[in-house]
Amino acid sequence: MKKNLFLAIALLVSGTAFAGTDHYILRDGNHVQHLKITKVANNITVTADVDFEPNAAETGRHACSAQVSGEAKSVSANELVMKKHIEGEARVCTIKATLSETGAKLEQSTDCNYFASGICHFTSDGKELLKVQ
Repeated sequence: MKKNLFLAIALLVSGTAFAGTDHYILRDGNHVQHLKITKVANNITVTADVDFEPNAAETGRHACSAQVSGEAKSVSANELVMKKHIEGEARVCTIKATLSETGAKLEQSTDCNYFASGICHFTSDGKELLKVQ
């Protein structure tokens, strides 16, 4: 019994040794974007969420929030691509994250408008989401 308990604890500790989560955030006026990248062993999960309140130039528009997450593939040392299939349709939302030591830049496919509509979008418009230390 003690041996099984010790093995279970050892497996749990060794599994978390290969896990890590990085957070990135960008606040641009009333727009907030958050990116979470979780790596567990060889599996990478990306979650992108946005909370947008209309800025002064966006009068008459409505506030919005959106989130999309899924498994990502590492296409190079500093680039991740997450593809999320839109249920019931033949379209896929693709988010590309280009990482640096200090942050990340996001690009989205047009099909991501299914998840984020109105003034909401996942792309960072060339601005860098800063890595939270």
